[in-house]
Amino acid sequence: MRKPLERILCATDFSEVSRSVVPYGIEMAKKISAKLYVCHIIDLPAISVYGESVFDPISHQQYFIDFARKEIENQVAGADIEWEALISIGQTPDEIVRLVLENNIDMVVTSTHGRSGLRRLFLGSVTERLMRTLTCPLLVLPSEDTADEDHLRRRFPFRNILVAYDFSKDSEQAFSTSLSIAQEFESNLHIVHVVEPTAYKDFLKFPGSPGEPLPKDIHDSLKEGILELVPMEAFNWCEIQAEILVGKPYAEIVSYAGEKDIDLIALGVRGHGKVEELLVGSTTDRVIRRAPCPVLSVLPA
Repeated sequence: MRKPLERILCATDFSEVSRSVVPYGIEMAKKISAKLYVCHIIDLPAISVYGESVFDPISHQQYFIDFARKEIENQVAGADIEWEALISIGQTPDEIVRLVLENNIDMVVTSTHGRSGLRRLFLGSVTERLMRTLTCPLLVLPSEDTADEDHLRRRFPFRNILVAYDFSKDSEQAFSTSLSIAQEFESNLHIVHVVEPTAYKDFLKFPGSPGEPLPKDIHDSLKEGILELVPMEAFNWCEIQAEILVGKPYAEIVSYAGEKDIDLIALGVRGHGKVEELLVGSTTDRVIRRAPCPVLSVLPA
């Protein structure tokens, strides 16, 4: 059941938004005795981060590499952990995926710049591309908390983990991963299923508004189906509870996380490419942009 986290990769672009990524990764590596890889990808079209305007970036590649290595060394200085810098040149998502495969990484830690709507459609997002291409779980730190590193550190180790489960293959993988992490840290695991009334209005009579309870027979049946997923031995090392909520999945998940002081939200990623999803965002995208805690996205194998 348990899959140890032995190799963690922190992806940073040295921006203000990502400044909590490396300290968070250091804290994780210390707690679980993992090796930390600190990754920076030099994207030549976006070179202002290196402190000057360069008209011939190709000839300055070594300067950029030296700058990145020194910046990483400054961020990791004094940390009593095993670590390694990974610096590459190219398209950020593609290079991170390559480095993850080459180094057999168990988890990637990054942050999001919070793009949405048309800007996200046309400009894209490194975090979103990683969500749909990485072969390992992606831990996304909330952008609104990046100025408060102490707040993020208090979220680790995870005391309370929420995994969203909708009986799909995507959520099965998220459940399996979150159960392994809960075993690692002896966390409380909240398995949450959100019923969206509009999706079932032609089949069953559901409450008229979010937050109202389901009919008891439906509620009990769903809860029983969720608890059947949990191996009996898991109850020996963590407290597990199943919750059935009614409403918009992303809104109910974020609300529940705030009410229950959740330290980590785990979600499956469907990886759809529809224009509608690009414009309005998937449940995972929306949760990441609103969550009060880190979000773990898990892509099915």
